[in-house]
Amino acid sequence: MCGKFRGDSMRLIFETSVSGRRGHRFPGCEEYPAAVFPKKYRRAADAGLPEVSELDVVRHYTNLSRLNYSVDTNFYPLGSCTMKYNPKFTEKIAGLDGFLDLHPLMPQLRGGGMLAQGSLEVVYKTERLLSEITGMNAFTMQPLAGAHGELTGVMIIAAYHRDRGRKRKYIIVPDSSHGTNPASAAIAGFEVIVVPSDKNGYMDFELFKEKLNEDVAGVMLTCPNTLGIFEAQIKKICDAAHKVGALVYYDGANLNAIMGKARPGDLGFDIVHLNLHKTFGTPHGGGGPGAGPVGVVKTLKDFLPISRVVKRTDGTFALDYNYPKSIGYIAPFFGNFGVILKSYAYIMLLGRTGLIDASEYAVLNANYCRVKLKKYFNLPYDCICKHEFVLSAEAQKQKGVSALDIAKYLISKGVHPPTVYFPLIVKEALMIEPTESESKETLDAFIDTMIAIARMVEDNPEVLKAAPENMPVKRLDETKAARELVVRWKAA
Repeated sequence: MCGKFRGDSMRLIFETSVSGRRGHRFPGCEEYPAAVFPKKYRRAADAGLPEVSELDVVRHYTNLSRLNYSVDTNFYPLGSCTMKYNPKFTEKIAGLDGFLDLHPLMPQLRGGGMLAQGSLEVVYKTERLLSEITGMNAFTMQPLAGAHGELTGVMIIAAYHRDRGRKRKYIIVPDSSHGTNPASAAIAGFEVIVVPSDKNGYMDFELFKEKLNEDVAGVMLTCPNTLGIFEAQIKKICDAAHKVGALVYYDGANLNAIMGKARPGDLGFDIVHLNLHKTFGTPHGGGGPGAGPVGVVKTLKDFLPISRVVKRTDGTFALDYNYPKSIGYIAPFFGNFGVILKSYAYIMLLGRTGLIDASEYAVLNANYCRVKLKKYFNLPYDCICKHEFVLSAEAQKQKGVSALDIAKYLISKGVHPPTVYFPLIVKEALMIEPTESESKETLDAFIDTMIAIARMVEDNPEVLKAAPENMPVKRLDETKAARELVVRWKAA
């Protein structure tokens, strides 16, 4: 677009291309002679790149960056994703030269030097901190995202049963589970049994007991669940699973609600994965980076991925590969070390009381929004929630306005939409999570916008159905976009 606009839409850089215009010159080499390169390495046709000046390129990407949506610029009530503020302090820590410039293949020790000791110590201490927070015995920091952590956890479940000579084939999940739970179980070779929720939003305990038998390898639960409701029968669920020899897996996507208040290990869970990029103050979304470390109770420690960071008797740190029962490598090196480092800094910055405060304010903010909005939208599970709650726009849908219409209109008002149509058990779902980071003034502005939307459904629904109208990209035909995917620009 190069600083020029077509209406309020940005022009593609291809559309500003002028034949022969260049943004660079190589001294002494105006053109590369094609004959220098073997024919098999030469293009059969022109690459079709835009011909623009350096200034055009700078303006193009600078203006693109101004369209970025981030938690640094706007409110993100994105339920199930915990898009909270990332303290700049943690970014500075991750940018320190001693960490940033350290190559992952740097020797651990050389001639008495300590080339990688600082990084190994961070990994080791983060594992110990997370073990204390969750009530686990040991952690691996290798998994690169939440779903990667899930897969690691289910692989540990499989390895545990194989080690005991058991042939178990099922994993139980509730119908409100994250979609990656059954996917991870299936990839690890298990069949999935889905248990429906009861009228209170809990996994139906009686139906759960009917499905539970000695063919079940494990149970995967998010607690609080994706409705934002804490499973009141969680201890009974864990005890029943253990009685038939099954393991219980904690999906830590919602740990932000109970961090410092309750430990999954104390509730009866055997395996935990955490989303460092959700709970512990590192950026989330936009394709990464993420980190999904996995913690286990003592009986599962030997199955964790290798290598493991260990502390020697002389106080130095090293990588240990001597775990014959390990499931092997999950990721290279230490996982996403920069994310781990920022999480370590975040935990040390807040301390015990700060982590507890974060959870308490997350729950307070969610309940404040819930109570203010339940007069204007359906609230299928009307109870005290944890860090998030789920509204239903089913009543608005009956008047022609869908949850998607509401989400699109919020974009036009400068608010990132909440998660829509999830969990699947709520029709026209709007899952809202304000997080602990936001002020009352921000929450009030969001609440006022949602109330205005509810009233607009009655008075002027067409405005909602046309939104967003003030964005470079307007309402898309999403079905066509999915079926006729175009990812490459071509001249008309």
